[in-house]
Amino acid sequence: MPCSEKKDSIKGKKLKAPHEDVWRVFKIMSEFVEGFEVLSNLQPTVVVFGSARTPKDSPYYKMAEDAAAALVDKGFGIATGGGPGIMEAANKGATEGGGSSAGINIQLPFETSSNKFIDKDKLLRLRYFFVRKVLLTKYAQGFVIMPGGFGTIDELFEVLTLIQTGKTKKSPVVLMGKHYWEGLIDWLKNSALADNYINKEDLNLFSITDDPAEVAEIICRFHSGKEFEPNF
Repeated sequence: MPCSEKKDSIKGKKLKAPHEDVWRVFKIMSEFVEGFEVLSNLQPTVVVFGSARTPKDSPYYKMAEDAAAALVDKGFGIATGGGPGIMEAANKGATEGGGSSAGINIQLPFETSSNKFIDKDKLLRLRYFFVRKVLLTKYAQGFVIMPGGFGTIDELFEVLTLIQTGKTKKSPVVLMGKHYWEGLIDWLKNSALADNYINKEDLNLFSITDDPAEVAEIICRFHSGKEFEPNF
C-alpha cells in the first residue's frame, strides 16, 4: 500500500493514466460542438433539475409538470437532463403545453434512455456529466430546482456558485418543494451563514415556492425589459 512505502519511493512514481486520455479531448470537444449547435438555436429556455427517481404519482412530479406548462404559457421553452422522473415531468408539461422541449441525456447504467416527451431535434446524448452541466447552464434563462439527490444538489450549488462568483450572469433560481428544501435552507442560515462561509446577500440568489404560476411570474419578472442571451 502507498502509505506503507517510504517517501522517496512514492515520490518517484507516476500515475498510470491510459494512453486514450490524450485522445479523449476530441470526444469532449465533439460533445460541446454538437451541444452548442443545438442549444444556441433554442428559444429562451428554462432548465428544470430534479431526481430521475421521482415516481409519476409523486406530488413533485405533478408540480414539475405544472411549472413547465406555466413557463411554456409565458413563452419559454423547457430543457432537462432528458431522463425519467422530474425530468420527464417537465418535458411532458412543455410538450403537452405546446412548447419547446429539450433534453440532454447522459449515458448511465441505470438510466438507459431519454424520456418520450423531448422534441426529436432537441435531444442530445452525452458521455460526460460536466459537458451536460456546462451546456444546461450556459443557455438557461432560469432554473427550477425540484427535489433530488446528489446530482440535483450538485447542480443547484454549481449554479449558485457560478452566479455568486460572477462567472455567469445572474439568473433566476427557484426551488420547488418547500418541505424538501427546508432542512437545507435552515443549514445555510444556521451553519454556513452563521459561520461566515456565505454572506446574507447570498440567500437572495434563489427563491422558493410550491406555486407553478409564481415560478413563471418570478422568471418573467426577472427578464422584463432585458435581452435574452447566453450566461457566459
